[in-house]
Amino acid sequence: MQANNDAEPILEVRDLQTHFFTERGVVKAVKGVSFSLANGQTLGIVGESGCGKSVTAHSIMQLIKSPPGEIVDGEIVFRRQKRRAETIDIVKLDPKGVEMRSIRGGEISMIFQEPMTSLNPLHTVGRQISEVVELHQSLSKKEALKVAIDMLDRVRIADPQERVKQYPHQLSGGMRQRVMIALALSCNPSILIADEPTTALDVTIQAQIIDLMEQLQEDFGSSIIIITHNLGVVSQMADYVAVMYFGRVVEYGTAVDIFRNPQHPYTVGLLQSIPVLGRRKDVLVPIEGIVPNAIADIPGCAFADRCPHVMEKCRQHLPPAKTVDGEHQVACWLHEPVGDSEMDVAAGAAH
Repeated sequence: MQANNDAEPILEVRDLQTHFFTERGVVKAVKGVSFSLANGQTLGIVGESGCGKSVTAHSIMQLIKSPPGEIVDGEIVFRRQKRRAETIDIVKLDPKGVEMRSIRGGEISMIFQEPMTSLNPLHTVGRQISEVVELHQSLSKKEALKVAIDMLDRVRIADPQERVKQYPHQLSGGMRQRVMIALALSCNPSILIADEPTTALDVTIQAQIIDLMEQLQEDFGSSIIIITHNLGVVSQMADYVAVMYFGRVVEYGTAVDIFRNPQHPYTVGLLQSIPVLGRRKDVLVPIEGIVPNAIADIPGCAFADRCPHVMEKCRQHLPPAKTVDGEHQVACWLHEPVGDSEMDVAAGAAH
């Protein structure tokens, strides 16, 4: 599923399939994911833990460890904005090659979920930022350190001249996340991927980080892919939303479409299971059941066993993506012609 934007997208993921070959069987973590990202746009990728969100992000960055992981099919088409304008399929690049290293960090950067494990405890935060700047911008150590100080100032860390001398363990969780943002944006990337950037933070710090990312996006003009299970974050930041379940995109559209007019039963369930200001607590509706086993080979819709509107067709055949309105797409048999015996169920779910 992908948007029908008139402008040529900076990134197109086409039928991406990433598998992990384990002793217990093949884990098909990403099963034909497609989406596009335009310049200056924010795409939110949402879904439960294990749905393939982070694996999709790591695939774009060519960070899938092999073995056991492997991108087995698909394309990740990136239209480079720096150095020389060209279109390149990231899947075809050597993950350890010079070209991929120049893209990773220099043109596509990533904020990881837990900064304490992503930052090197043996080096100061200033050194870690300046090393990236030296590598991708060919600056001297002194010049790169100035960039590091400026970036810490941009992410609103007080007294950046002193903070560059400190180690990750000397900083709070919120400050470490700000350092990760400074590190990711230090080379002015075309695309920023944020993988659960606010998960380990309290609500107040979460709000500050979201505000910071929005301001920096405006300053740098980067496109953003934000990966999260927090629908509140997505509703605030995203232009488009891709809802993933069991390795597939089940619904895609503008943030307005997804939040005001959800079409897939899974998306409806997600929205009903989160608290909303002004709504009574006792009206929260949990999604019953559990996600299927990761190595299960399911011929139909993987959500069928948890879906309140399931039909026999759902268990036997995988639903294709259908456009329901404009750029709003959904992969669900409720949006296909059905037999008379199933018509009442489908009609009831659509309303």
